[in-house]
Amino acid sequence: MLWNITICFFIFVKLHEAANILVVIPYAVTSHYKMQRPIGLELARRGHNVTVITPYLELDCPPTYHQVKVSEKKIWTVIDFHSNILWTGGLALTKTTLKNPDVQKFLTNNQTFDAVISEQFYQEATYIFAHKYKAPLILITTFGSSIKHNVATRNPLQLATLVNEFVEIKSPNFFKGRLWNLLFSCYEYIWWRFWFLKKQEELVEKYVPNLPQPSPSLYELQQNVSLYLMNTHFSFDPPAAYLPNFIEIGGIHLNEEVEKLPQDIQRILDEASNGVVYVNFGSNIKSSELPIEKKNALINVFKSLNQTVLWKWEDDNFGNQTANIKTRKWLPQNEILAHQNVRIFISHGGLMGTIEAIFHGVPIIGIPLFGDQYNNLLQVENAGSGIILEYHNLNENNMRSLINHVLSDEKYKNNARELSIRFRDRPIKALDAAMYWIEYVIRHKGAHFMKNPALKLNWFAYNMYDVYLFILCVLIISVYVSYRCLKVLVYFRINTKFDRKLCGKVKFQ
Repeated sequence: MLWNITICFFIFVKLHEAANILVVIPYAVTSHYKMQRPIGLELARRGHNVTVITPYLELDCPPTYHQVKVSEKKIWTVIDFHSNILWTGGLALTKTTLKNPDVQKFLTNNQTFDAVISEQFYQEATYIFAHKYKAPLILITTFGSSIKHNVATRNPLQLATLVNEFVEIKSPNFFKGRLWNLLFSCYEYIWWRFWFLKKQEELVEKYVPNLPQPSPSLYELQQNVSLYLMNTHFSFDPPAAYLPNFIEIGGIHLNEEVEKLPQDIQRILDEASNGVVYVNFGSNIKSSELPIEKKNALINVFKSLNQTVLWKWEDDNFGNQTANIKTRKWLPQNEILAHQNVRIFISHGGLMGTIEAIFHGVPIIGIPLFGDQYNNLLQVENAGSGIILEYHNLNENNMRSLINHVLSDEKYKNNARELSIRFRDRPIKALDAAMYWIEYVIRHKGAHFMKNPALKLNWFAYNMYDVYLFILCVLIISVYVSYRCLKVLVYFRINTKFDRKLCGKVKFQ
C-alpha cells in the first residue's frame, strides 16, 4: 500500500511539473531536421506535452508528442545562395508554413504554452508565437553562432575571431579576412534588420490572428530570447565568449551506440579489406547531377583505387560501374562513419556531416559549394584532420593526389581521432544539456536574469560611447585650458622681460 502511494506521488509530481511546449521546425531540410528532432522527442519522453510544427512526421513517438504537418517543399527549390535562397526563399517558405491550413487551424485553437522553441534560420515570423502564447522564446541554430543574433542580444561580437556563418573567408585572421568579415556582417545585419524583418512582420500581420496588443516587433522578440542553443562545440569551433543563455550543443543527435546498418551495407563495409572511401554530398546536392566532367573525374579516380568506394548516387543509371564502386540512392551516414573500415569521407562540408565525421574520427576531403560549408571545412583543415578541395579545382589529378595523400599520411587519421576524443569529452551529453537548460528556462519563467543587462541601454550607451565622448571632451577642454594658461604665462613673461630692458635703457640715458 505504501509503495503504491509513493508511486502515485511521484507520478503526480511528474505530471505537475510537465510543461506544454511548442516546437517550430517547418523547413524541409533533412540535415536541419535531423539535428533538431531529438529535442522535441526527448522532451516528450520526459513527460512534457510537446506540439511540433514539422514537415516530417514521426511514426514511433511518445503519446505526448503531437504533430502539425506542413509542406515538405525544400528551401532550395523555392528559388546566387545568400540573396535568393536565404532571403527570398526564407520568406517564401515562412509564408507557406503560416498559411498552411493545419497551422491556421492550430493558431485558432484556445491553448497555452510554457515555452516556444524555434529555429534561427530565416523564419523570424514564427517567433511571434512566443508573444501570442506569452511564453519564453528559445532558439536553436543548426549552423553555429549567428552574428545577427549576437548584435541583437548584445553578445560580444568578436569579429576578429568569429567568422560570419555565410561568408567564405580563406584567411580569417589576416587583415583582408577581418575586413571582409566586418563588411559582410554589416551588410547582412542592415539588410536583415531593416528589410527582411519588415517582410517577416508583414507575414505576421497577414497570417497570425488574435495577437495580444501591443505587439512587439520581431527584432524586440529576437533581443529578448531566453535561451540560444548552438550547434557548436569549442573543441572544434573557435572558442568564444558567450552570455550564460548561449549553450553549445554540437553533436546533439549523436550517441556512442549507433543503430544497426542494413545487411547489404554492413556486408560491404565488413568485406572492405583495404578500407572504404565514403562519398556523400548531403541531402540537397545530388552527385548524379554534377557536371559531366566532374562526375567522370570522380569515377576515373574511384575505379582506380584499391579501396571500396561507397557513394550516395541518386540516379538509377550510374554507368561505368566497377567492382569496387558501390552506389545507393540513400545511405545511413552516421552509422557508416562509425564503421572502423571507413578511411576517408569525401563531403561537401555540411555541418551535420562534418560533426558526424569528427565524432567518429574520420578524415575529410571537403569540396565546399555554398553557405557555411567552407568555414566548416576550414576548421577541419586547421585541426589537421582534413583537406579542402575547392570545386573549381576538382579534377582527376587533384582528387587522386589528395586521396593518396590522406590515405598514406597517418597524421590525418591520428588528428581525426584526437579531435574525436576531445569532441566527446564532456561532463554531460549534449542532449542532456539542452534538456536541462530548456527546463531551467521554463522553471524560472524565461530566466530573464541570464540576459545581458545591456539590453536596457541604447546602442550608444552600451558601447560606452557617451563615456568615451565625455572623457574626450574633458581632455580637449583640459588641453585647451592648459594651452591658454601657458600662452598667458608666456605672454606675461615676455612682456616683463621687455619692460625690464626698457627701464634699464631709460636709466642709462
